[in-house]
Amino acid sequence: MKIVFLDVDGTLINYELRCPQSAKEAVRKARENGHKIYICTGCSKAEIQQRDLPELDGMIGGNGAYVEDNGVVVMHQGLSKEDVKHIVDWCNDRHLGFYLEANSGMYCNDYMLSQGPETMIRYATGKGKSLEEAKETSKGFVGGFIHLQGEDLYRDDINKISFILSSYQDHLDSKTEFPHLIANTWGGRGEEALFGDLGPAGITKKHAIDVLLDYLRADQKDTISFGDAKIDLSMFELCAYNVAMGNGGEEIKAAADYITADVDDDGLYKAFEYLKLI
Repeated sequence: MKIVFLDVDGTLINYELRCPQSAKEAVRKARENGHKIYICTGCSKAEIQQRDLPELDGMIGGNGAYVEDNGVVVMHQGLSKEDVKHIVDWCNDRHLGFYLEANSGMYCNDYMLSQGPETMIRYATGKGKSLEEAKETSKGFVGGFIHLQGEDLYRDDINKISFILSSYQDHLDSKTEFPHLIANTWGGRGEEALFGDLGPAGITKKHAIDVLLDYLRADQKDTISFGDAKIDLSMFELCAYNVAMGNGGEEIKAAADYITADVDDDGLYKAFEYLKLI
């Protein structure tokens, strides 16, 4: 039995947020063959529940802040309310759109409503989608937010916070402003930074996989991971065998044991066949 960890955006689903039918088939067949399949994503549970995904054995969310196995919460470590307030005020002072990522929902500020659609269009077109497709992706993404104002944004159930970068300097300044937190970027073409995000220290996909393996009493030698971006490198550090998607960035491809086809070219299914999972 193998334990497989799948990144979501650009790996299990495409940049229009759709899961190819072949990917669903690959997951279904692999699970029928006795393998365990988990997603390992930056998304929180509320965002994942909006996606059309196949049945899975569980999830790692928030880039490692949340671990679930068959409905059982194995670990959940979010931001403190004090940190959330600090980040909310900092972003608002800089007029940056942001959204708070919780298992209960995705909560955004005023600026996100005005800045989000254009930024998400840039994200999707940067990943090769037509302007029409990108507008649909943007509409669905922004439509999933719950709009809050003032002190209602000071929540105590937040896994991490993503914010729109007006320039890369916002990310660098966030590292200075919040030295005790983990600061990442994510975005469009290649590794272009469109968003920054802030999450608890010590939280990585690698750490979360370790926690889950310990809970499952499973062996690291039976692990396989799939990813398409720099954030997935921590999975690659831990898992025994690592697959990069054809649409992935150069850094993830260089670290991979195997490079499969693009997400939209049945990349997941082809890799599952190659690895004899199906």
